[in-house]
Amino acid sequence: MSQEGYDKLVAELCQLESVELPQVRDAIAEARDKGDLSENFEYHAAKREQGRLLGRIRFMQKVLEHARVIDKNRLGSDKVGLLSKVGMVNLSNNATMSYTIVSPHEANLREGKISIKSPIAQALMNKEVGDVVEVKVPIGIQKLRIESITL
Repeated sequence: MSQEGYDKLVAELCQLESVELPQVRDAIAEARDKGDLSENFEYHAAKREQGRLLGRIRFMQKVLEHARVIDKNRLGSDKVGLLSKVGMVNLSNNATMSYTIVSPHEANLREGKISIKSPIAQALMNKEVGDVVEVKVPIGIQKLRIESITL
């Protein structure tokens, strides 16, 4: 995992634990004060939200517990690997694209970050500039030529 991705997860976990969870607990207390809990929709909604938040917090704690931050200075840019930014051309329509290969927890297509477990990343792993790879994607087989690899 990159240092940036690790820091984002830590910040989100702090937000959940210090802001959102206390708000939900306040909502539960407020709904409980209104009386009969068996027919109290606000109470049940707040309890569901609390369960969702606690599940997310536990998940993030486990991810952070097992995460390893990778030092970019120790990575090479001669072959595609984790944290590599790969520029490539789709040979069927000459469209250029650029993706950074990241851990599954950091993947965000809007930011140009794809999971190392995705079919495209799997096909690109350990390839070099100039290599042509074939990727099986939902629309069929796609041929991509690697144009650049940077960190």
